[in-house]
Amino acid sequence: MTHREISIAFQTDKSAAQYRALAQLVNQYDFDAVSVYCDLPYHPGFAAALLMAPYLERARIGVAANPPARVHPLDMAAQAALLADVAPGGAYLGIARGAWLDDHAMHEPQPPIQAIREAIEVVRYMHAGKTGGYHGQVYRLAEHVRAPYPLPQTPIPILVGTWGRKLSIIAGELADEVKVGGSANPAIVSVIQGYIAEGERLAQRPVGTVGVVMGAVSVVDEDREAARQIARRAVALYLPVVVPLDPTVEVDPELMQRVAAHVNHEEHEAAAALISDDLLEKFAFAGHADDLIAHASRLFEAGAGRIEFGTPHGLPPEHGIRLLGERVIPALRRIWGDAQ
Repeated sequence: MTHREISIAFQTDKSAAQYRALAQLVNQYDFDAVSVYCDLPYHPGFAAALLMAPYLERARIGVAANPPARVHPLDMAAQAALLADVAPGGAYLGIARGAWLDDHAMHEPQPPIQAIREAIEVVRYMHAGKTGGYHGQVYRLAEHVRAPYPLPQTPIPILVGTWGRKLSIIAGELADEVKVGGSANPAIVSVIQGYIAEGERLAQRPVGTVGVVMGAVSVVDEDREAARQIARRAVALYLPVVVPLDPTVEVDPELMQRVAAHVNHEEHEAAAALISDDLLEKFAFAGHADDLIAHASRLFEAGAGRIEFGTPHGLPPEHGIRLLGERVIPALRRIWGDAQ
């Protein structure tokens, strides 16, 4: 990735009419991409993406990211091909191990890292229109199996969601992007790039071929403190999951246990009160438009290829989207003139 991109992401908890309205709103602004999540127990990501895609004239759209525990690679391939067919701005496919699977009685294919590698290979196999069979450790296709649907006219970019070395290496070999989901921390970018580079060298790809995407909770508003308080509440839901994944951050595990306990008891204000300003800065974009501009710029300077502003965006969400589109994106385009 030679230029810097800006995208927006949505939780899949909306009505069909809301998905369409949000896509029409986003389409008014210069976003490069739109993502929808695939978290349990929300709507599957492809359902929401298919509703939004026809209204996105420029931005590509994708699911970030599909866990093989929830979506079989054959379904990933088929639905991504259909999404590309209805998306004027193009599509991408995200794949990740997923989180909170045990809470919903879903179990990862074993071994899980190999499952991600093979999921990518199965998708590529299907989209290439191949026959002859696929014989992996986790997934197998009979010799006669081939895609019975229209194939994508161009390869669909694949994103791997991970914080870890092993999956980043696989992404360096096979994928187009790595998303560090739930992070706004510039310090982690070079760590992930180092992991990716190991895979790029293994596959004899130029180092830097695979871009790093940084995405996290985002709340922007003229009322800075209100925005940051809403962001604290939103971050508290996933902070106990992601903080242990960041090798550049040292946080007392007991503090994260307290945050998780408050969240589990729906004591959201108590959980938010435990999140310091410093911790919030590492795991969310929050405050005035100028705060988000400066924060995103630090991430681009650290080497991120794409910044993804995640839900809930603002007070209300539509106002935050407008501020992102009217204030944040134009400023970042001016600062980083190579953005396309």
